[in-house]
Amino acid sequence: MSSSSPSPVTVNGITYRWPQRPVVVVCVDGGDPAYLRRFLADGTVPHLARFVREGYATVVDGSMPSFTCPNNMSIITGTPTSRHGISGNFYLDTRTWEPVVMTGPELLRGDSIVTRFADAGAKVVSITAKDKLRKQLSKGLDVSKGHVSMSAEFVEKCTLAENGIENALQWLGMDKPGMYSMELSLFVLEAGIKLLKERRPDILYLSLTDWVQHKWAPEEDGARTFYRKLDDCLGRLAALDATVAVTADHGMNDKSNAAGEPNVIWLQDILDARFGQDETIVICPITDAFVGHHGSLGGFVRVWSRGKVTARQIIDCIGGIDGIEQALDRETACRLFDMPPDREGDVAVVSRHDVCIGSSASKHDLSGLKGHRLRTHGGVSETKVPFIVNRPLNDAYKMRAAGETLKSYQIFDFAINGTV
Repeated sequence: MSSSSPSPVTVNGITYRWPQRPVVVVCVDGGDPAYLRRFLADGTVPHLARFVREGYATVVDGSMPSFTCPNNMSIITGTPTSRHGISGNFYLDTRTWEPVVMTGPELLRGDSIVTRFADAGAKVVSITAKDKLRKQLSKGLDVSKGHVSMSAEFVEKCTLAENGIENALQWLGMDKPGMYSMELSLFVLEAGIKLLKERRPDILYLSLTDWVQHKWAPEEDGARTFYRKLDDCLGRLAALDATVAVTADHGMNDKSNAAGEPNVIWLQDILDARFGQDETIVICPITDAFVGHHGSLGGFVRVWSRGKVTARQIIDCIGGIDGIEQALDRETACRLFDMPPDREGDVAVVSRHDVCIGSSASKHDLSGLKGHRLRTHGGVSETKVPFIVNRPLNDAYKMRAAGETLKSYQIFDFAINGTV
């Protein structure tokens, strides 16, 4: 299945050489460096320990806001959020004052690395845990030419026409995983391993889910069990003579109080009390269908004014609240965080590492959080992520790594262009 074309491929201004061997990029959703620090130290992840020892490893900055969709799109395009335009799961359309879901491929600006390689003759695979990412990650991909684009969420619905594979459950020999399980991520990895064995694609992108990291802190047994299984899968990918690169879309922090309840700032309620109802709109861009993960509570929200209230008034109202780390006008937020202005609110609000932000208390379903502490993400405090390649860097990329502040969206560049 692997092409022998030697021609480089340029995607969004970055030129990639033709892969010398299959390149597998794994995005460990919610893969905070704290997990790896603990499990590398106690011997839980021997294959990752070998990658660190024999290849290249560091901690880098992810994109803001530190949510799944923006960072996966940064990784798959090799660009910051300002370039590809996906700055959350939702943004507000001020023409209708309705939130717009940002998972459609038509909203992604620029090209997917996997699709551009496919256009050049490579064979590619993109597998996600949640289907919300699938179409953007493989925007424009013609699966009829031997490529695969599928999600574990809808694996039973896979067709050759839509996904490049059919009867995937029977083919893999696994039961369909639940959406709230570590098996959802393991399914993605096992499918990637089998496709690498059977079809040997040139490029694979495997994007996991963060259910484990939302549920368990690094010191808990459930997290160790998952990372042991993750490590086994990564070792089997590497054993198939692949370049394996591992990063994350965001970190994760405990944002509960001493009583174990979510430590929430209900920002819409505060603004309504100050300015009146319907004068401002708070959008929580972490919101998706899986409220059991996080209750739509994260470390970053956007505020729009309907016209009477200025950004300065909003900032003055909330900037001094305990737990608010930053309240920034649109221009400042976009400059600091490299985000797209046309999809940004009038004010961007970032919480402290131990605090989350919601809209109104009445609008959040927290039933899925009962029985465990809220662990979530979205702020600057969750932007640090691992950046690991199982092969040594060449001299040029060693110099780049030493002289630059690396970003997670450079992982394909380093895995393809930077390894010996």
